[in-house]
Amino acid sequence: MADEGLRDELRAFVTEREWAQFHTQENLAKSISIEAAELLECFQWNAEADDSRVRGELADVLTYCFLLADSLGTTPETLIREKLAITKAKYPVERARGRSTKYDQL
Repeated sequence: MADEGLRDELRAFVTEREWAQFHTQENLAKSISIEAAELLECFQWNAEADDSRVRGELADVLTYCFLLADSLGTTPETLIREKLAITKAKYPVERARGRSTKYDQL
Protein backbone atom coordinates (compact mmCIF):
# COMPACT_ATOMS: atom_id res chain seq x y z
CA MET A 1 0.00 0.00 0.00
CA ALA A 2 1.07 3.55 -0.51
CA ASP A 3 1.45 3.89 3.19
CA GLU A 4 2.23 0.88 5.37
CA GLY A 5 0.51 2.75 8.17
CA LEU A 6 -2.71 2.76 6.18
CA ARG A 7 -2.37 -0.95 5.40
CA ASP A 8 -1.83 -1.67 9.09
CA GLU A 9 -4.74 0.56 10.07
CA LEU A 10 -7.07 -1.26 7.66
CA ARG A 11 -5.84 -4.64 8.90
CA ALA A 12 -6.40 -3.60 12.53
CA PHE A 13 -9.88 -2.27 11.73
CA VAL A 14 -10.85 -5.60 10.13
CA THR A 15 -9.20 -7.69 12.88
CA GLU A 16 -10.85 -5.78 15.72
CA ARG A 17 -14.26 -6.53 14.22
CA GLU A 18 -13.39 -10.11 13.22
CA TRP A 19 -14.41 -9.36 9.64
CA ALA A 20 -11.55 -11.18 7.91
CA GLN A 21 -13.75 -14.27 7.77
CA PHE A 22 -16.02 -12.39 5.35
CA HIS A 23 -13.23 -10.90 3.26
CA THR A 24 -12.73 -13.59 0.68
CA GLN A 25 -11.38 -12.35 -2.62
CA GLU A 26 -14.78 -13.03 -4.16
CA ASN A 27 -16.60 -11.00 -1.50
CA LEU A 28 -14.13 -8.14 -1.76
CA ALA A 29 -14.55 -8.06 -5.56
CA LYS A 30 -18.34 -8.02 -5.14
CA SER A 31 -18.05 -5.20 -2.62
CA ILE A 32 -15.93 -3.16 -5.04
CA SER A 33 -18.63 -3.50 -7.68
CA ILE A 34 -21.43 -2.64 -5.25
CA GLU A 35 -19.63 0.41 -3.93
CA ALA A 36 -18.73 1.51 -7.47
CA ALA A 37 -22.45 1.41 -8.31
CA GLU A 38 -23.13 3.59 -5.27
CA LEU A 39 -20.47 6.00 -6.50
CA LEU A 40 -22.13 6.12 -9.91
CA GLU A 41 -25.48 6.67 -8.25
CA CYS A 42 -24.15 10.03 -7.03
CA PHE A 43 -24.32 11.16 -10.67
CA GLN A 44 -27.54 9.36 -11.60
CA TRP A 45 -29.74 12.40 -12.19
CA ASN A 46 -27.28 15.25 -12.05
CA ALA A 47 -23.74 15.64 -13.35
CA GLU A 48 -23.05 17.99 -10.43
CA ALA A 49 -22.85 15.50 -7.58
CA ASP A 50 -22.38 16.37 -3.92
CA ASP A 51 -18.60 16.25 -3.40
CA SER A 52 -18.83 14.92 0.14
CA ARG A 53 -21.02 12.02 -0.97
CA VAL A 54 -18.70 11.28 -3.91
CA ARG A 55 -15.70 11.32 -1.57
CA GLY A 56 -17.39 8.91 0.82
CA GLU A 57 -18.35 6.45 -1.90
CA LEU A 58 -14.92 6.70 -3.53
CA ALA A 59 -13.33 5.97 -0.16
CA ASP A 60 -15.48 2.83 0.11
CA VAL A 61 -14.38 1.67 -3.37
CA LEU A 62 -10.72 2.35 -2.61
CA THR A 63 -10.90 0.64 0.78
CA TYR A 64 -12.17 -2.58 -0.78
CA CYS A 65 -9.58 -2.27 -3.56
CA PHE A 66 -6.80 -1.93 -1.00
CA LEU A 67 -8.14 -4.89 0.98
CA LEU A 68 -8.33 -7.06 -2.15
CA ALA A 69 -4.81 -6.11 -3.21
CA ASP A 70 -3.58 -6.93 0.29
CA SER A 71 -5.31 -10.32 0.16
CA LEU A 72 -3.49 -10.97 -3.12
CA GLY A 73 -0.19 -10.20 -1.40
CA THR A 74 0.46 -7.06 -3.37
CA THR A 75 -0.20 -3.34 -3.31
CA PRO A 76 -2.41 -1.12 -5.43
CA GLU A 77 0.70 0.76 -6.56
CA THR A 78 2.33 -2.42 -7.83
CA LEU A 79 -0.81 -3.48 -9.67
CA ILE A 80 -1.23 -0.06 -11.26
CA ARG A 81 2.41 0.13 -12.37
CA GLU A 82 2.25 -3.37 -13.88
CA LYS A 83 -0.93 -2.53 -15.78
CA LEU A 84 0.39 0.89 -16.83
CA ALA A 85 3.39 -0.76 -18.47
CA ILE A 86 1.06 -3.00 -20.49
CA THR A 87 -1.23 -0.10 -21.38
CA LYS A 88 1.69 2.09 -22.49
CA ALA A 89 2.70 -0.63 -24.95
CA LYS A 90 -0.88 -0.93 -26.26
CA TYR A 91 -1.33 2.82 -26.63
CA PRO A 92 1.90 4.38 -27.94
CA VAL A 93 1.82 8.16 -27.59
CA GLU A 94 2.41 8.76 -31.28
CA ARG A 95 -0.71 6.74 -32.24
CA ALA A 96 -3.00 7.34 -29.28
CA ARG A 97 -2.53 11.03 -28.42
CA GLY A 98 -5.89 12.79 -28.38
CA ARG A 99 -7.80 9.71 -29.48
CA SER A 100 -10.20 7.46 -27.58
CA THR A 101 -9.90 4.66 -30.12
CA LYS A 102 -9.40 1.18 -28.72
CA TYR A 103 -5.84 -0.13 -29.08
CA ASP A 104 -6.71 -2.73 -31.73
CA GLN A 105 -8.22 0.02 -33.91
CA LEU A 106 -5.30 2.46 -33.77
